[in-house]
Amino acid sequence: MKFEEYLSSLRGKSVAVIGIGVSNQPLIRLLLDRGIQVTACDKKNREDLGELGDELERHGCRLQLGEDYLKDLTEDVIFRTPGLRPDVPELAAAVERGSRLTSEMEVFFEVCPCTEIAVTGSDGKTTTTTIIAKLLEAAGRTVHLGGNIGHPLLCDTPDIAATDLAVLELSSFQLMTMDRSPHIAVVTNLSPNHLDVHKSYEEYIAAKENIFTHQTNQDTAIFNADNEATVRCAEKAPGRVRWFSRKREVADGVFLRGTSIVCRNAEGERVVLDTADIKLPGVHNIENYMAAIAAVDSMVPDETIRDFARTFGGVEHRIELVRELDGVKWYNDSIASSPSRTIAGLRSFPEKVILIAGGKDKGISYDAIGPEINEHVKALILCGATAGVIRAAVEKASNFTGLPIMEVDSYPAAVELARRTAQPGDVVLLSPASTSFDRFANFMERGKVFKDLVNALK
Repeated sequence: MKFEEYLSSLRGKSVAVIGIGVSNQPLIRLLLDRGIQVTACDKKNREDLGELGDELERHGCRLQLGEDYLKDLTEDVIFRTPGLRPDVPELAAAVERGSRLTSEMEVFFEVCPCTEIAVTGSDGKTTTTTIIAKLLEAAGRTVHLGGNIGHPLLCDTPDIAATDLAVLELSSFQLMTMDRSPHIAVVTNLSPNHLDVHKSYEEYIAAKENIFTHQTNQDTAIFNADNEATVRCAEKAPGRVRWFSRKREVADGVFLRGTSIVCRNAEGERVVLDTADIKLPGVHNIENYMAAIAAVDSMVPDETIRDFARTFGGVEHRIELVRELDGVKWYNDSIASSPSRTIAGLRSFPEKVILIAGGKDKGISYDAIGPEINEHVKALILCGATAGVIRAAVEKASNFTGLPIMEVDSYPAAVELARRTAQPGDVVLLSPASTSFDRFANFMERGKVFKDLVNALK
């Protein structure tokens, strides 16, 4: 179904949009502009919306706000915000009454006129998605970046040509109810995550699998051959399966041979890149490049990949060098909202680091991070709700030998303590291993606050 056809199908129907955040505002405005009856629902109260509320009401939007924002939904079509489970009682009741539950991303997959490349995983998906998009752009392709990164693409659909490419990062929340899959799917890795929202690890994996389970035999899915969970997932892929691996050579895909990144397909094999060419630190970024190379194989010249890798400094909030002051390097890895993500960050540095960690608990185990902190950290500064959980994991690990552990009650205090603790040649790393929601709206705000504090140091 094409974009205009879809909008035409909504005329004469009522639509509810759950969430009036930045990602849904273009959708609400589009529907209102087309004369469609819209109810915008949000936990915020009318005062919090301010001028935005005034604007929406002027255009005929009905607002349903506050604690009862999901009460008595009777609209024909309901657009779910990704962070809201599809089976909450209010949505389930609406579906039972005949409402159709969908989302901005689901509709985009219905109407998108071009080839889609999408990435999901527990770690590395934003960097991998960014690398894919930038490589394709460097090769002269027109790329539309969206999903869990960039901005919502549904409203851009009229400007997307059939020869363009849509490159998408998809979260488990977006994938939970997806019944379509992209032409090229990448699963970077899987580990327990977001168990504060998902009922179980099995449900989390099932959501991730939607990125490839609706593919045809003409489509391609790319998996991490070094991750047990993704290897099991690959057995369900209906199309071509490609692999990437740091640990073994694969028959179809990309692998590491010494320091050479090798791409192998039906036509043979070739060395695409040397790991020394990759500016980003850490073995996990070697994996991100291998996944991206498998996705853009035959679309981007190898020389373009090499030139890009030598200059690309990474994505904000992902082991981002903030500054060097008095011989101390300060890194922002605020994206690390899980233990596995922080472990990958710690392994990126040859020296032991001063680690600032802690945040909101996602209901996952922290046992694995204890030994890694003892091995890679010279001083640990904890701040947030998970401070005690992380401390316990470190102290009960078999390799604990008295690592200095300090707890503070604010980020200014954490940065100041790190400043006093660090010596010339040290690395200070913010890598929380927890979500930001105990103190911040999201990891971006957390990272910005950290950067502002570090840049203010004299």
